[in-house]
This record gives sequence, C-alpha cells and structure tokens, in this order.
Amino acid sequence: MIEARFKIAKGGFVLDVSTNIPSNGVSALFGPSGSGKTTFLRTVAGLERHSGCYLKIDGEVWQDETRFVPPHKRAVGYVFQEPCLFPHLSVEANIAYGRRRSDGSGVSVDEAVDMLDIGDLLARRPSQLSGGEQQRAAIARALAVNPRILLMDEPLSSLDEELKSEILPFLDRLHEELKIPVVYVSHSADEVARVADNLVLIEKGTVVADGPIAEVLTRLDLAPAHRDDAEAVIDAVAGGYDEEFGLALLDFPGGRFSVPGPPIELGRPVRLRLAARDVSLTLERQTDTSILNIFPARVAGIEGTGEFQMTVLLDISGVRALARVTKRSASALGLSVGRDVFAQAKSVAVIS
Repeated sequence: MIEARFKIAKGGFVLDVSTNIPSNGVSALFGPSGSGKTTFLRTVAGLERHSGCYLKIDGEVWQDETRFVPPHKRAVGYVFQEPCLFPHLSVEANIAYGRRRSDGSGVSVDEAVDMLDIGDLLARRPSQLSGGEQQRAAIARALAVNPRILLMDEPLSSLDEELKSEILPFLDRLHEELKIPVVYVSHSADEVARVADNLVLIEKGTVVADGPIAEVLTRLDLAPAHRDDAEAVIDAVAGGYDEEFGLALLDFPGGRFSVPGPPIELGRPVRLRLAARDVSLTLERQTDTSILNIFPARVAGIEGTGEFQMTVLLDISGVRALARVTKRSASALGLSVGRDVFAQAKSVAVIS
C-alpha cells in the first residue's frame, strides 16, 4: 500500500491530498491540467521536498516530519512526458545507465527489452528513433532501475494519435506483467479507461474520490458520470467467436456481449467501454430489434443531469453501468431505485 498525505503550498496553489494507493495494478491520477497531479508524482519521487508531507511505501516511511529519503535512495522508476533519453548514448547504454541504480533483482534488462519490444533498437541513438520508440526506451530504462513503484507522468501527451496507438499495447503489457504498483498521471479519459485498475480523481489540489475505476466512473455524486462522454468500463473474457457473423463473444457476470470484430484468443481478458448515451432502457425484453446486447438490470440510482436528462446507475448482476435518458422517458418508464429493467447496449467498444 502507498500511503500519501501531502499538504503543499506553491504560490497561490495548495495541494492537500490524502489517499491510499493499492500495491498492485495501475492507479491513475486523473484530473484537469493544473490540479496538482505532477506535483504529487514529483513529491513521491522525492524530486520536490515540502514540509507537511507523509509518505509510506509498503511499510517503509520515505517522508514525515523528521525523515526524508533522498531521490537517489528511493527505488522509483520515473517516466516523464518527454522521453529524456541521453542523446549521446545508445538505447542499450541508456538502459544500462538505469541498471546502475539497481541492486540486480526485479525486472532484468532482457525482460524490459522484451516487454517493450525494443531489441532491434538497442544500437540506435535517440535521434534515430520515432517518438513512440523513444518513449518505449525510456520506460525500459525506468524498469531497469528495479523500482518498487513506477511513476508515469502523462507519457503519451507528446505523441500524436498514431504514435499513441502504437505504444498503448505496450502499456497493456506492463499492466498485465508488472508485479509493482504503477501510478499513471493523465487528463485523457480514453487512456485512463484503458490502462487503469484504480482511479484517483483530483481537482484543484484535492482528491475528490479514489477506488476501483469501475466504481469511481459510475458514481452519481461525481462529475464523470454526468459528462457527455460518461461511460462504464467492464472487464470481460473472450468466450468464443461467431464466424458466420464476425462477432467476438465476450463473457461477463451479466451475460455475453456480441461485438463486431476479429477473433480474440479464447480466455483472454478484455476491457469494454460502454458509453451511457449508448444504453437504452425498456421494461420488457425486446425481440424485434437490431440491438444484440440486451441484459436484465436493476436501477441502483438515478440523478438529474442538466435540465432535461437523467443519468441512471444500473446493476447488471453486480456489474455497474450507466444509461442516459430524458426526463420524459424516465417518467414514462417509472424509473426509480430498485426497478427491474432491460439494458440495451447499442454499441460497445473493446479497448484492451
């Protein structure tokens, strides 16, 4: 567990946070620019020192009123917005430089190289790499330190959409294979939905919520559930493929999604994005409809969004989802907490 209690004043800005971050998986710090995400990360790394801070990593205090572990003694891997590779060194030498700070245990250089698929880049210098290749090399160097925690400060923000799509599969591998906690800073909802297990919402220097991403994104008392792009993330497993109609069959506790697309390896975990605007509700299961994905659900919450819309929290066999309906529709259906309905997913996206 990572325990962080920071109260930091910088000019007219105050970062006042208290949060516990799980010791495994990817925890995303999510919020608008200027909300204090990078200051939080730099304080964890020891790159900024402020009074009024308490930091405990896996039972070891790194900072309190009397102690401060300096940055070079913190087992931290840090990936910045820019790759920050040494331009005069090859990729291999950059990674070796990171390894010098390691005790030799943890992720080996070969494992880091394989995980980021940069074996054919080792002899090149940074100027000979694309932006995505540079960032992959920077991540490998951070892993070579054998960190107890990996900090990633908007690692895709300097990349265009094509390069982002190139590097995201490698972030998926980190998510699946790393056995250390990753704190991932972003203001991109798409990135967070894809890579995060846990979500820390931060606004104006304050943590407003933290917890599993599936829960935080769908809480009706928080802003994300009321945005135009409100969504739920659902973890599923590839359960088969309908070759006749080109549909991947993805199982989750509430049933089976049929999603157009190529086959997915049987048993592979996948993450789905289900936008609130793509979910409609009925009181009876519809049969004469083009919608493939229909699941029995129960209304777990309902709140107004704007003047004439309602956001409905649904419980689909323990899985949380959202639906956005008009006030008129909510009235006509008699929607209230505990009401049984059928959720019709007009569209669902496989995001990892």
